[in-house]
Amino acid sequence: MSLSVTLTSAAAAALIAIWLSIRVGQVRMSEKISVGDGGNENVIRRMRAHANFVENTPFVLVLIVAIELAGKGGAWLPYVAGIYMLGRVAHGLGMDGGKFGKGRSIGTLTTMLTLLGLAIVAALIALRVI
Repeated sequence: MSLSVTLTSAAAAALIAIWLSIRVGQVRMSEKISVGDGGNENVIRRMRAHANFVENTPFVLVLIVAIELAGKGGAWLPYVAGIYMLGRVAHGLGMDGGKFGKGRSIGTLTTMLTLLGLAIVAALIALRVI
């Protein structure tokens, strides 16, 4: 078993994590804040975007690998993983506010629906319903 969805998702997640980290570093440098957030809203927003990604993505990846290992991923799983990753990019941009402000809610909704959907599928697999 190649676990192609898991591997692709993990690679995408790593790239998004790097991108979010760089964005934190950029605003830290521009605001001259080396450690912590300095009470700066821009630093806080970018740090929270990065932290929120790190808080949610491991659960998504674990569910993806479990579903794929169970042989139940099918053709739908790569789409779910891709939509999740796009939602996380939208969330990261949306946390800055401005013209991408709606991205935050889009990313949040995408994350919650992905987690819920994958959790339901995993539970149904475990119960041998599917």
